[in-house]
Amino acid sequence: MKKSRRCIVGFLLFSAVCLVLMSFKGDKRNSFIAKNLDLFHSVFRELEMMYVDTIDVDRTIESAIHGMLSNLDPYTVFYPEDEDEDLRMMMTGKYAGVGAVVRYHAKHDRVVVVEPYEGMPAFGAGLRAGDILLSIDGEDLKGWPVDKVSEKLRGESGTTLLVRAKREGVADSLLEVKITRANIALPSVPYYTMFADSVGYIILNSFTENCARDVRLSLVDLKNRGAKKLILDLRGNGGGSLAEAVDIVGLFVPKGTQVVSTRGKLSQASQTFKTQREPLDLTIPLVVLVDGQSASASEIVAGAIQDLDRGVVMGWRTFGKGLVQSVRELPYNSSLKITTSKYYTPSGRCVQKIDYSKAVRSKGEEDKTESAPGEFYTLSGRPVKAAGGITPDVVLKELAVPNLLFYLANSDILFDFATDYAHSHPTIAPVDDFVVNDSLYAAFKEAVKASDFKYDRQSEKALAALKEVAAFEGYLDEASETFALLEKQLSHDIDRDFEYFDQRIRELLADELVSRYYYQRGAIIQAVKSDSTVFCARDLLADSVAYRAMLVPAAK
Repeated sequence: MKKSRRCIVGFLLFSAVCLVLMSFKGDKRNSFIAKNLDLFHSVFRELEMMYVDTIDVDRTIESAIHGMLSNLDPYTVFYPEDEDEDLRMMMTGKYAGVGAVVRYHAKHDRVVVVEPYEGMPAFGAGLRAGDILLSIDGEDLKGWPVDKVSEKLRGESGTTLLVRAKREGVADSLLEVKITRANIALPSVPYYTMFADSVGYIILNSFTENCARDVRLSLVDLKNRGAKKLILDLRGNGGGSLAEAVDIVGLFVPKGTQVVSTRGKLSQASQTFKTQREPLDLTIPLVVLVDGQSASASEIVAGAIQDLDRGVVMGWRTFGKGLVQSVRELPYNSSLKITTSKYYTPSGRCVQKIDYSKAVRSKGEEDKTESAPGEFYTLSGRPVKAAGGITPDVVLKELAVPNLLFYLANSDILFDFATDYAHSHPTIAPVDDFVVNDSLYAAFKEAVKASDFKYDRQSEKALAALKEVAAFEGYLDEASETFALLEKQLSHDIDRDFEYFDQRIRELLADELVSRYYYQRGAIIQAVKSDSTVFCARDLLADSVAYRAMLVPAAK
């Protein structure tokens, strides 16, 4: 109650101060702002005095704030006091908890452990993938959604929780473990390696604190091992620290090179960012991998490398998140993450894809770019597209994911099969040697068939739509035999599907199994073994003539 009344008083004082300040400014806009603040204040006052039930002040004001921000971009967000930890985790990449990925399992109506991070508290306490969480500190978790369980697992570093879990398929499988929460900081560079063709390969997962240092150390080690070329993988990297992005570009370009600029309403929001340190390698051939989930700081790095002709960008057009946020502290320990400026690459392109000030939020309006009209060129004079996001120099053909693989990857069947296999097989071959042999593949197929697995098939959807059109146009009766034959041919046939998608299902199964034994690092190594995008990058780096040709302007 005290908090609610304090919120009312604070809000009323804030409104009053705004009204007083604006009364001294005679321009039309401030008068309009004062009018609407007064209107909002009046509506709230009437609700508080007259509404039939007692209103929840915190929730009402918070809803009003969220409603106001919903008309802006999705990155301007209000964080009340109880969500301050979420904001801190997002900004730093660190949080306090047990260090485990969890998911909901429909059959058990409970959350299960997907992966305990190696070396983290959950792992040290003995929890393993597939363990079913029964209770935390005596509170039954049946029916709880993932986010609620995750919140229960997080907490202050050094605090403890008592977890009861069940391990299916194992005798005496009831577990009761005491776990001490710790600060969890996932590695920004979870894996780097050297391929046989002297190509170094570095995966950067996020632009968190000190990630540029980690990339530098990885590159130094690779060069010491003989790396002559480099692949920097930013696929799926949603970004983070601008300063770290500038430092990473600084590894490859001369000190003092402009990497990115920001432009905003206030003068302090408009800045130019240049590299501050001496480079590590100015000549090593470089391919930067990106995709539709590469955003923000990833786009700064890819855009700068492209605009400065320092390397080749390969993959798919990036996400297009070129809005810069700053965190402003508000009363009562709340915060506002607010968009203050926009990113621009060295050539002048704006990274932002959607112009939220103009775009109607519908699919037809989503590609309005923020870039000013005109042509943009790299340092050597190559034309580059200003379509929002970064369009790669080498745009790869997207490898569509068949519905069968999508449903298998997200099913409990694949998860349960890997869990059962891990329980009955204490070890498997090293990651480099592991393959899904025919007997293992056949066992998985039988498990899928026994589960009565169903999935959404596009061919069946298209046929149903065609039947509707045929019925509307009066052709259904005449074509009934043809439709019946098609329905028979397009019916679910697991044997046929497993034969047709043999290689891709084996890769999917291998990824799931390897992660049970070798955790995150092992899963990455397994995925890289069959990564066609990495193969394309290695092929380009192997052809020095083709690589150099990508970085010079086409002859007019």
